[in-house]
Amino acid sequence: MSHAGSQTAVFRAVDVAKIYRMGEVQVHALRGVSLDLFDGEFIVLLGASGSGKSTLLNILGGLDTPTSGTVHYLDRELTASDDAELTQYRRQSVGFVFQFYNLIPSLTARENVELITEIASSPMDPLEALELVQLRDRANHFPAQLSGGEQQRVAIARAIAKKPKVLLCDEPTGALDVHTGIVVLEAIARINRELGTTTAVITHNAVIAQMADRVISLSDGQIAGVQTNTDKRSAQALQW
Repeated sequence: MSHAGSQTAVFRAVDVAKIYRMGEVQVHALRGVSLDLFDGEFIVLLGASGSGKSTLLNILGGLDTPTSGTVHYLDRELTASDDAELTQYRRQSVGFVFQFYNLIPSLTARENVELITEIASSPMDPLEALELVQLRDRANHFPAQLSGGEQQRVAIARAIAKKPKVLLCDEPTGALDVHTGIVVLEAIARINRELGTTTAVITHNAVIAQMADRVISLSDGQIAGVQTNTDKRSAQALQW
């Protein structure tokens, strides 16, 4: 789904800065980032370690708050929300996928996904979520019986089972080999396509950027460039 037609800004960040104080030292993680993300768009945030990608994603996802600047999610100003409102926002609107899968070892794939559906207002069936990542046949397996790539796909199913408007992925293939990473990226792209979920993926791997509608490059806490992909590639067609 192209964002060009709708142009509804799901996120609007204006002049966002984030300073962490570590003892006597101030670390400027973000230095005045302004950015719109559009409905149904697949964005890649690209940059070296320490460029501010994770900080930006965490602020969009309501896990962190900026030192200055404003962030709107649709018509809600996240930067004016209190902790309870941010918790509600994360529960209802955002799916998170991290580099490490954080599955509960004593629960099956299906049960891991079910955990999230219990707090959601109109969740999808856990098996349907597993079907979207092509793991329905592994529903009764425990994490220890699954490969790393399968565990990450269960984590994606868990993130999308609450039907979030937004899927935020921080280095989702960081712990995986290339082949396994492609399968995981295919699952993320399928969800973006089929559910119309606005999707942002953090990576330091420029190859993955070929899958995105737009690539936002960060360097030293600032946006270094924004590139629109005219010929978006599928995960299998990536030029490694």
